[in-house]
Amino acid sequence: MSSPAATQATRRRQRSARVTTAVGLIVLAALAVAGAAVSGSWILALGAAVLAVVLGGAAVKITHTELMTTRVEAARDRAQQAQGYRRITEERVADQARHDAFMSERLHRHERAVAELEAALAAAHQRAAEALRARHAESRRADAAERDGQALAVRLEEAEARAAEAIVRVHELELELDAVKAELATLAASQQEPAWRGTHTA
Repeated sequence: MSSPAATQATRRRQRSARVTTAVGLIVLAALAVAGAAVSGSWILALGAAVLAVVLGGAAVKITHTELMTTRVEAARDRAQQAQGYRRITEERVADQARHDAFMSERLHRHERAVAELEAALAAAHQRAAEALRARHAESRRADAAERDGQALAVRLEEAEARAAEAIVRVHELELELDAVKAELATLAASQQEPAWRGTHTA
């Protein structure tokens, strides 16, 4: 398959050959008429005129053919250029479509990444809030337990104080009981002594 440059060179050579041929025919007709005029013969003049008409018609035919060929070639070139532009446009459109698809996919990936990050951030905020509430609850329970422990310690100290007082009281009561028992023993002994003495005297 020949290249476009080689095809255009061939066309230019053909066009040059046709134009040269037409010019040659016109020159030949002019020379024939000039020769007939110089000879002074009307027969030669008539033959030169007929030849000039024939050669002029042939030159016109060649020129018309060249003109039509040039128009056809120009139309063909314009059609080829239009096809080339169409292919270029289709390629550009396809490239633009691929670029748009790539950018759309990239944008969608970024949007999905942003949505996932926002969801993760919201979940992290929720977990942080729950952890903060749990810490506050644990702190309140710890405070309540500390207060309960302090109250229990106070009640334990009070119970220990009451137990110590009870022990002291029991000891005092035991001493009083011993004293009362001693007094009772003394009284009992004093009540029995006169009778013993009276019996011993008789």
